[in-house]
Amino acid sequence: MLPTMKSRPHDRAGHRTKGRGSSSSSPRRPADAPAKHHNSPLGGAAVQPVSAPLSPDPSQPLPAVTLRGIVRHPLIYRKRIARADRQARPGDLVAVYAEGEDRNVSPELLGYGYYNPRSEIAVRMLRYGEQLPDETFWQSRLKEAVDLRRKLLRLDEVTDSYRVIHAEADGFPGLVVDRFGDTLSAEVFSLGMFQRCPEILKRLALLCDAQHTVIQPGPHTLPQEGFASEAILSADCPGSVTIQEFGTRFRVRFEGGHKTGFFCDQRDNRQRLASFCRGASVLDLCCYSGGFSIQAKRLGQAEDVTGVDLDEAPLKLARENANLNQARVRFVQADIFPFMRDTLQNGRQFDVVVLDPPKLINSRVEKEEGARKHFDMNRLAMRLVKPGGLLLSCSCAGLLPEEEFLRLLYGAARQAGPLEGESPEGFSRYAARTMQVLAKTGAASDHPVASHCLETEYLKAVWMRLL
Repeated sequence: MLPTMKSRPHDRAGHRTKGRGSSSSSPRRPADAPAKHHNSPLGGAAVQPVSAPLSPDPSQPLPAVTLRGIVRHPLIYRKRIARADRQARPGDLVAVYAEGEDRNVSPELLGYGYYNPRSEIAVRMLRYGEQLPDETFWQSRLKEAVDLRRKLLRLDEVTDSYRVIHAEADGFPGLVVDRFGDTLSAEVFSLGMFQRCPEILKRLALLCDAQHTVIQPGPHTLPQEGFASEAILSADCPGSVTIQEFGTRFRVRFEGGHKTGFFCDQRDNRQRLASFCRGASVLDLCCYSGGFSIQAKRLGQAEDVTGVDLDEAPLKLARENANLNQARVRFVQADIFPFMRDTLQNGRQFDVVVLDPPKLINSRVEKEEGARKHFDMNRLAMRLVKPGGLLLSCSCAGLLPEEEFLRLLYGAARQAGPLEGESPEGFSRYAARTMQVLAKTGAASDHPVASHCLETEYLKAVWMRLL
């Protein structure tokens, strides 16, 4: 049985453009200090999330939400709702019905989901069919998720750090959970799931042999879900843990860290990159806590490695990680745009360049600007690759499809050659550079993709040779 939960302040990462994560220090709120009140951009005071039972009382009727027709996607937008019972409150488990074309026929019961009228995603489907999500349902779904990682993928043989629950792909809408040693770190994106997360983690910890838990809201829960909360840590939960990945050690900090604390999704890509690095010069842009940089040096035996990030805190952690592995890596705190331009002016190029920026597109209104940032940084990064060298370019923006990301990279390559002069309009003109796409990969296999929710496939990694 896990100890009683307690709260600690948590600094959620803001929108950044020059590094994959951000952090800042925050004083702890004394236990007897009043809680902060937030105003929700959705109108009125933010919902104060309170714990809710996992399994509903079968003797009590659930509020009903009726949709305009059958929806097969687990994320149901507000515009698809025809009506909802007045007693349905934000975060409630509701019975979800669908209207047919014949209004004289009673709506069909689709299943059950979490309701939040304050969110654009008003219903997140949990279970389809007539049977309520009872204790047996929860235990079965949790065991399926754990068995995938421990029995089928056998991840315990190569690491003690991996994703245990990958949101809708594992049937937990709005929830991701990563395992870091004996600690489970959860990031929650929906109010309904946040209210039930402590109970979920209690059960999950028993299946994973974990001792501690961390629960933190996603970075946009106030504007998107209408609730705010501090992080919740189990009693005696450590502030940091040390994990290993293919024998390389990394320290993970929970307070002030980004997302769950470490990027498990790039684990296989880090190992793959190392195979290109023997005796090479490597530049890791947006290096965060040094994952690619340190694996390039330790596993790949690179000649020299430089990691660049905007934020001081993750770079401090990256240096600690390098010391843990006796890996000699140069880390630079800088905005990657002026850093790349200065490096180009100095005539420096690298055998291998990694570009793994933070999520640049958080909503559809940000898509055009985010795509432009991807284009600009890739065009500069390509110029830093020696002829015949490798560029690994990544995007974790789910709203930027792979085919659009590839077109963006092809366009950047057409302007990544040497400066040719000025166009008639007075702009600098760059020559094209030949680019060969060697491979396209994504997140590690502990981040499965659900056939009914393709948004669970978000990470794109393109491996390119530049001539």
